[in-house]
Amino acid sequence: MATQFETVIGLEIHVQLKTKSKLFCACPSGMPEEAAPNSAVCPVCTAQPGALPVLNKGAVELAVKAALALNLQINKVSIFDRKNYFYPDLPKGYQITQLFKPIAERGFLEIDGRKIEITRAHMEEDAGKSMHRAEYSLIDLNRAGTPLLEIVTEPQIHGADEAYNFLTRLKSHMQWVNASNCDMEKGELRCDVNISLRPAGTKTLGTKVEIKNLNSFKAVKDAVNAEIARQTEMLNNGEKIKQETLLFNKETGETSAMRSKEDALDYRYFPDPDLKPLLLDDKWLEEVIKNRPEMPLERKARFEKDFALPPYDAGVLTSRREISEYFEEVLKTGAAPKSAANWILTDLLGALNAAKKEIEDSPAPAAALGKIIKFTDGGKISRAQAKKVFEAAWQTGKDPEVLVKEMGLEQVSDAGQLETWAKEAVAENPKMAADVRAGNAKAVGALIGAVMKKSKGKANPALLNEIFGKLLS
Repeated sequence: MATQFETVIGLEIHVQLKTKSKLFCACPSGMPEEAAPNSAVCPVCTAQPGALPVLNKGAVELAVKAALALNLQINKVSIFDRKNYFYPDLPKGYQITQLFKPIAERGFLEIDGRKIEITRAHMEEDAGKSMHRAEYSLIDLNRAGTPLLEIVTEPQIHGADEAYNFLTRLKSHMQWVNASNCDMEKGELRCDVNISLRPAGTKTLGTKVEIKNLNSFKAVKDAVNAEIARQTEMLNNGEKIKQETLLFNKETGETSAMRSKEDALDYRYFPDPDLKPLLLDDKWLEEVIKNRPEMPLERKARFEKDFALPPYDAGVLTSRREISEYFEEVLKTGAAPKSAANWILTDLLGALNAAKKEIEDSPAPAAALGKIIKFTDGGKISRAQAKKVFEAAWQTGKDPEVLVKEMGLEQVSDAGQLETWAKEAVAENPKMAADVRAGNAKAVGALIGAVMKKSKGKANPALLNEIFGKLLS
């Protein structure tokens, strides 16, 4: 009988910090892929003799903001170390990182009601990029020295879906505090997975293997599932798992060996003699902590409590900071919260998705949408008319009030005029009127339709319903 195994996963996530310059020099950071190779380099990031690193204060601030978003404790004193290894796109022959005293430790991220502990977050520089050809390789050092924050979790994740959900939440938090764009296609978020299996119900961890260079959340999920299947089969066949580093081939859906796994001793870490310990000023740190934004789960809970929104609506509205801020801007116009949520979740996000735009680039600003919602809820225009006004505002950028007049869409809510039309409709459609009097409530819809035809769609249907109720009671 096959043994049941429990999967144990720890993640190592590299997040590229959103700075204008590199970690230890003034060269521009985050160069586009089409930039000329080796066009953003200097003596420091190419490791010329005598060149000395100078720490980027902006990168430190973003690292602290990112760490706070993950509930990590900030170390007021941290140290930069040298991690020694040879690779062609690592010009110094070592990487500046933080091993012994990182900038932050002991945090957590909550997913699906469970806290996944985070061991540490440390700053380090990125390597360059190797481009392999049939007979030779080329090196581009534009990326060398780019500031990264490496986030290491405890081995507390128990499956591919949970790993996927953790990464999704982490990405959201990094974008929320504007620490990183986390664009995986540009390598701004990369993930390594440490995975082992153990018999269900036991506590001792199995032999760990590492899957490197996963560049999408789907790849993480697929790689984890593939590795679970591989290790399960091996263990049930009595084979031993080797500690090694693997690569995942998304075409075949299989993992394969890359190299034997290194230990920390292999890198001969020692404190970097060119960089003093990083000391965070108390006042500066207090200011950063004080100005930290309300985080997604906190904002979601507030939206549910203060605006009586369902959990799903509040969850979508807080999936990105920009969406939640747009929602609150709409509310400043006096629009009802539930109406605002409905419009944003359906009409606005639908239009943005179709146009492949983000909400910050929306052609319909929050103030315009707020006006449309108030016109609709106040009976000035119908919901169908409101959709036309929204589409026109999206296309032209014009004020909704101007559009309502230009398009001749203002709804007729004058009780006298509506009653005149209603009486005419009753006289012209006696059978419909008789059906309503006989208790067929649905027949009133046909009478309302007759008035809408008379008014060219401008009559207020809600008021008409009330008027017919009085006339035919």
